[in-house]
Amino acid sequence: MISEEIRVFLADRALNNFLRYVKIDTTSSEESGTHPSSKGQWDLAKLLVEELKELGINDAHVDEFCYVYATVPASDGVNAPAITFCSHMDTSPAESGKDVKPIIRKNYDGGEIKFPDAKDLVLSPKDSPELKMFIGEDIITASGKTLLGADDKAGIAEIMAAIAAFQKYPNLKHPELKICFTPDEEIGEGTYNINLKKLGKYGYTMDGGMIGEIEEECFDAFGVSFVFHGINVHPGYAKNRMVNAASIAARFISDIPESETPEHTEKMEGFYHLTGFKGDENEACFGFILRDFRKEKNLERIEYLKKLKALYEHKYPGLKIDMEVKDQYNNMIEVLKKYPEVIDKAEKAVEMAGLKVHKNAIRGGTDGARLSFMGMPTPNIFTGGMLFHSKKEWIPVSALEKGAEVVVLLASLWS
Repeated sequence: MISEEIRVFLADRALNNFLRYVKIDTTSSEESGTHPSSKGQWDLAKLLVEELKELGINDAHVDEFCYVYATVPASDGVNAPAITFCSHMDTSPAESGKDVKPIIRKNYDGGEIKFPDAKDLVLSPKDSPELKMFIGEDIITASGKTLLGADDKAGIAEIMAAIAAFQKYPNLKHPELKICFTPDEEIGEGTYNINLKKLGKYGYTMDGGMIGEIEEECFDAFGVSFVFHGINVHPGYAKNRMVNAASIAARFISDIPESETPEHTEKMEGFYHLTGFKGDENEACFGFILRDFRKEKNLERIEYLKKLKALYEHKYPGLKIDMEVKDQYNNMIEVLKKYPEVIDKAEKAVEMAGLKVHKNAIRGGTDGARLSFMGMPTPNIFTGGMLFHSKKEWIPVSALEKGAEVVVLLASLWS
């Protein structure tokens, strides 16, 4: 178990880390084509390396692709496999991450939370029933114009707090720890240039949601992009001549089953999700992400899109449709079920921290999904943030301390 002194240290360190990190704009970009996809990720990476070195982690460095690596040597007498702790530095492009102003809401009363920079924005238990669990506690939100960035700067803050504790309290036993902070996870590129040789035998991503969660199962994921090529003619003389790419693409999208969209699915149900649309008479571009816990269901969706493509090209002579399918990540349960000890230790660490274990399937993905298939079994552990990717994103202050505590306890179990 962890002493009260160490708990206080972890709580203070994790909170201060978090408030510092969220102010750095690390929004990733799907359009830039660079690795990393945004300059701000370099700023956070360099800061983290500097702070790691201040903690005495001499090999801390950032590589040419903006991955931060560091090694915390094993405690004296500990001979155990090296363990990786990993979080991502970027934030979602779904909302702005520029000029984030974190606000600590003291002693939350269970009612509505309003935002100084967005008078019409309101966060309440109607949006997030989990708020009721933290009445009387301190809650952190942004100011209303941006997301908060708990996804995943909370994970980084918790890992960094744990490292500081290992350095300050040498009685906290641990095996060799491999630390990795990745760029561009939010755009599906978090492991594109990762160096597995710098990682451990097993790993944990600190990238989950509600306090106490452990996730060993995630979506199987594909991305499908379309370009519709039409034929433009003056609209006054267009009969039987014009092939309006944007108009036809809109009809195509309307043929996606509404019951299989994110707005109508939950739990273990999969979906098609339209991620964007732009176009005119000559050309229209859009894409879907396909998600399910069973790969065969996604393959059925891909087959449906192929048949729909063929139908539309037949129905509208002169229309040409380009369709590209990309396999994005796979359900990590396929790997993790072969390594039950990795999950067992995570569950025990959460329980030792005085929390109830919640095992959920991620309706999304993490770097851990890809890392598991790359040879390092890597489940996902909570950070405590909620309503990720939105201006209403929030995190209880207590979750930052508990996340750091779980890192410390998990390391002790492996030692």
